[in-house]
Amino acid sequence: MKMELKSRIMQLLIQNDKLYSGFSEELEIILGDYDIGKRSTELSVVDRTSDQALIQRFITAKVVKGLSERSLQYYTTTIRFFLDYIHKNITEVTSDDIRLYIAMRVKRDGVTDVTAGNELRNLRSFYNWLYTEELIKTNPVSKVESIKQKKTKKEAFTEYEIELIRNACRTARETAIVEVLLSTGCRVNELAHIKRDEVKENSVLVHGKGNKDRTVYLNAKAHIAIERYMSERSDKSEYIFPKSTVTFLGRDTRLNSMRENWYKEPELVANKPPDISSIEHIVRDIGKRAGVEKVHPHRFRRTCATLALRRGMPIEQVSRMLGHEQISTTQIYLDLSEQDLEQAHRKYVV
Repeated sequence: MKMELKSRIMQLLIQNDKLYSGFSEELEIILGDYDIGKRSTELSVVDRTSDQALIQRFITAKVVKGLSERSLQYYTTTIRFFLDYIHKNITEVTSDDIRLYIAMRVKRDGVTDVTAGNELRNLRSFYNWLYTEELIKTNPVSKVESIKQKKTKKEAFTEYEIELIRNACRTARETAIVEVLLSTGCRVNELAHIKRDEVKENSVLVHGKGNKDRTVYLNAKAHIAIERYMSERSDKSEYIFPKSTVTFLGRDTRLNSMRENWYKEPELVANKPPDISSIEHIVRDIGKRAGVEKVHPHRFRRTCATLALRRGMPIEQVSRMLGHEQISTTQIYLDLSEQDLEQAHRKYVV
């Protein structure tokens, strides 16, 4: 068995005259087949009943903490997928199992480092909770290092791109969505749940992560955009951007002709918030029409923060506007160029 293992490793090394960039992951996959002897899990019995009970307790704890339905679903999907992938019970998982899983996700399944990092983060949260609650004796994730991800600069929209996006809006509803995102920097989930009675002239009450409410503010363009959009509606839905009661994929030509202006017909407006994916789809479509790449709701949030800081808003206030608890989180959102730094230096440094 040792000779077989040695032979496989030597073959891997000979492929290149050095340790190439993917060597660590490839080696992890090979070693994952070996404990004392070769790993065989085909006949192992997995108790999914007890696993499901532990997962449900963990999700309940996250519900109490105030996580969104989307986050709860992501945790559940990640944990179940991981257990099915390695074919083990929750309490049997080792550090090597987690390392092997991550290596195979990257090398065999071809997921990005970001996806692998997110999955590892979810597993870390889950096993940390199990250990804290004394439901497991050892924490297998404590020895697993975080994935080093290449830091790429995430850019805000330029002012030119903002005007292209504004001009590409076809309806009052699209314009209102764009202007509210630009003015408030709110998250897409926060935007979806804004109600009529939460809009007070130039301010909006939004419900942030962890059930933490905060007030965000509307500039003149956003205020006017909402007024124009609401003047076109005659329904009774309590939501500013409600969900439609129908989908526009059938053969009903009348409905399809109203694909963009459905909100003007009361019978087509539901008293429910829209799906997050529907808002993301709208924003992407506007971006395509505008000829601007990488248009998504979160980039409006980054743009709002960046422009506010460039125009003199203290970072503490920017952080509060975004609903961040730590300024370090806010700094991730900022897209500041060397020119911005140079101008700030001239202004503040004697």
